[in-house]
Amino acid sequence: MPKSISLSMSGTRLLGRSVTAAVLVAATLSACGTEQGGRSQSAVPPTSYPTSYPPRPKCAQPAEDATAPPTARPSSSRPSADGDRSQERSGENEDRPPHYAENHAYRVQGSLSEGERAQGEASASLIRRELEKVREEGGSGAYGVFDEQRIAAALKRLGCGKEHGVYIGNGFYSVHTGVVCVSGYVKKDELTSEVHGAYAEPQPGTGPCVENRGGH
Repeated sequence: MPKSISLSMSGTRLLGRSVTAAVLVAATLSACGTEQGGRSQSAVPPTSYPTSYPPRPKCAQPAEDATAPPTARPSSSRPSADGDRSQERSGENEDRPPHYAENHAYRVQGSLSEGERAQGEASASLIRRELEKVREEGGSGAYGVFDEQRIAAALKRLGCGKEHGVYIGNGFYSVHTGVVCVSGYVKKDELTSEVHGAYAEPQPGTGPCVENRGGH
């Protein structure tokens, strides 16, 4: 009987040692795993995403930035690249079908601050001055439309080129000055300009200042 008790106690001690060793090994592995995970995580650089896009280059800028607020002009039409002048009428929302706003969100223009609009009006004045020279030289073609290269050359004298989204066609012109859009018509008997923000989804193949005539 004593011999049996001695063997039992010896087995218990061996079992206790085995459990203790297993616990120590598990703790060591756990610590190593945590350390390795920490090193691996610190080695991976954080992901960064752009928060803004580079600004467009500027053109048609006056010698000094305009600060005075623009003078309101009584115009109810908006120039369009295809010659269809969109009318802005009061109460035009009354007969619109459901989801009209959502379906036409792509035609939304960017908003302009008072300062941006003032700068835009100053740029528009410079652009009209150059385009007026084209009209004074004459030489218009069918429907009073001037050669597109002559209009492009006039805008180029103000530093406005392809990088400014210049678009010309059928007497219509548009350009982004780096601050605002200036668009309008230049024909034998007509010269107009409008200052506005860039379109959310402009007409494909044109520029940021041309209204999209498609639909969703």
